[in-house]
Amino acid sequence: MVVTDRPVLTARRRRRITPLGTLGRGLSFAIGFALVLLTAPAEAAILPEDRSDVMYHGYEGGGLKVDGPSVLVRKAYKDKFSFWGNYYVDMISSASIDVITTASPYTEERKEFSLGVDYLHGKTNMGASYTNSEESDYSANAARFSINHDFFGDLTNVGITYARGWNEVRRNGDDLFLEEAKTQSYRLDLSQIVTKNFILNMNYEGVTDEGFLNNPYRQIRYLDPSAARGYSFELENYPRTRTSSALALRGMYFLPYRASVKGEVRTYSDTWGIKGWNAELGYVHPITDKLIVEASYRYYTQNKADFYEDLFPYSQSQNYMARDKELSTYFNHTIGAGVSYEFNMGWGFLKRGEVSLLVDYMMFDYKDFRDLRVTDVPPGQEPMYSLQATVVRAFISFFY
Repeated sequence: MVVTDRPVLTARRRRRITPLGTLGRGLSFAIGFALVLLTAPAEAAILPEDRSDVMYHGYEGGGLKVDGPSVLVRKAYKDKFSFWGNYYVDMISSASIDVITTASPYTEERKEFSLGVDYLHGKTNMGASYTNSEESDYSANAARFSINHDFFGDLTNVGITYARGWNEVRRNGDDLFLEEAKTQSYRLDLSQIVTKNFILNMNYEGVTDEGFLNNPYRQIRYLDPSAARGYSFELENYPRTRTSSALALRGMYFLPYRASVKGEVRTYSDTWGIKGWNAELGYVHPITDKLIVEASYRYYTQNKADFYEDLFPYSQSQNYMARDKELSTYFNHTIGAGVSYEFNMGWGFLKRGEVSLLVDYMMFDYKDFRDLRVTDVPPGQEPMYSLQATVVRAFISFFY
């Protein structure tokens, strides 16, 4: 909350590019991963199957609750084109530590729709899409183009993706506040069938951001002997540019008894001084021809941004200041489990269906972000903050 003569401003989360594994990016990645798999162009010279999906996604942890539905429809035309559309809703209710220590709880709704098409020509697959997302104080638009091609007897696939985003940032309660943010991303993928049982994938992604990149509500705290609690708040301020890069290596090995193991190692760095890495290991096991279970474990860690501090020495002590826990030093453990069941239908044009349930349990431990709910200690001596969160994705798919 900014203390002014206006009504209390509602604190708001905003979408922003952060290292994969942070709560913001990690949350959207976790609840949207299945959706990404369904909407992204295939990494081989075939079109995705015709299908419709209805998904419920939910996140709850640290006082933040996000849930809502998602609907995807995909249909091919003349074995050359595959058109798809997606509608996605986030219903947000937040009493997170940032909100309750500097503002007041809020509720919000975010609506997103996407349209896309894939085109297959020989061994080349091209895709294009457009996405619009609307919140009361944030509008996001993105366009994406990708192309990939099979080489060497279809054992190797190389893909290139370019995306561009243009966003409008507003602040509830302040009609004069209007900022813009622009994003460009470049991605290179290489997939290789190493043996009949082993698939390897490597990818590099670079992202450049320009414009208003911080949250218009979030505040930093600084030492203030005249304040009753020993510190005061003021709005944070970020650099207006950011460049990040990530390199990932993923592999999947198919075991003799039809199960598979998969792994990932990924590194991240940006011009704000953040460096992070994650490792993930998963196991997929068929119980029957139609019933499959899976389990996974993921670890992520990062250091803080150059201009992040939990407690600054005085007001406006440096040009750029942040107290966003996503830019702090922390580590995260995620344990996941899932089950899916495929069933035959034979109802007119419907060939088969599939139901799936995936659950992730996430544990975050922050190393330089303190819990300001504890008020009986001097500033800077509060305990470090930690949180646990649960992510649920349940969806049903129909193939036709």
